[in-house]
Amino acid sequence: MVGPDWTPIDSRYEGIAAAEQMARLYAPVRLFVNAFQPSFKLAKKMRDGARVTKRYHKPLTPCDRLLADARVAETTRERIVALRADLDPVRLLAEIRSAQQTLITLADAADETRIAALTSDQIVPIDTFVSGVRTAWQHGEVRPTSLPKPKAKRGRRRPDPLAAVTDELRVWFDADPASTGRQLLERLQETYPECYPDGLVRTVQRRLKIWRSEMAHALVFGRASAASSDALPARAEQTP
Repeated sequence: MVGPDWTPIDSRYEGIAAAEQMARLYAPVRLFVNAFQPSFKLAKKMRDGARVTKRYHKPLTPCDRLLADARVAETTRERIVALRADLDPVRLLAEIRSAQQTLITLADAADETRIAALTSDQIVPIDTFVSGVRTAWQHGEVRPTSLPKPKAKRGRRRPDPLAAVTDELRVWFDADPASTGRQLLERLQETYPECYPDGLVRTVQRRLKIWRSEMAHALVFGRASAASSDALPARAEQTP
C-alpha cells in the first residue's frame, strides 16, 4: 500500500483510528495534487536505433489538463473553476502536514487508550505554518511520515569486567597519563594474579580513550573559561 505522495505506508498504521486519519489525510492531498501540482505527460516517443527521444506536453495540473479537454461539459468546467477558486494551497499543505503528524502519533501510541485520545485532529495554526515555509528547505525532509525514527543506543550486553578496579585504574592513569592500555593491564595482572586475562587489553584501551578525551576537554575548556573569567575584572576596571 502506498501513501498519497506515492511513498510506502508503514505497516504500523493499523486499526480504525489510523484508517480514519488516513482518510483525513487523503482529503487535502487530493485537492492539492489535482489543483496545484503540475506534472509532465508524454506526448510522443521516437526511436532511432538505440537512441530514444521523448517529447512531453508542457507541465499542467490535472485540473488545467481537464479544463483544456474539449470533451468536458460546460457545467462540469464551471464547477471545477469554482472549486479551485475557493482553494488555498498554503492552507491545504498545512492540513497535510498536520494530518501526517497525527498519523505518526497514532503509529507510535503504546496502547488503545492513548490511540483513542489522539484521534482528534491536531491542527497547526496557519500563521505558524506560513512563518516556517520560508526556511523549511534548510531542514531537509519535513514530512512527518518520512522522518527516520531515532534508534536507541545499544547498552552494555555483558557485565563490566573492570567494574571492581575502575577507580584504581583511574588513579594509575591520572598519575601517568602516558601509560598504555597494555602497561596498565600488566600492572593489574601483577596486583591481582589470574584475575584479568590478556583478552581485556582492548577493554582497557577503550577506557583510556574515554579518560583521555575527558582530560583533553577539561584542559581546553577549563583554560578558556578561566581566561575569560580572569579577563572580566580587568575589563571592568578599564570601564569608566
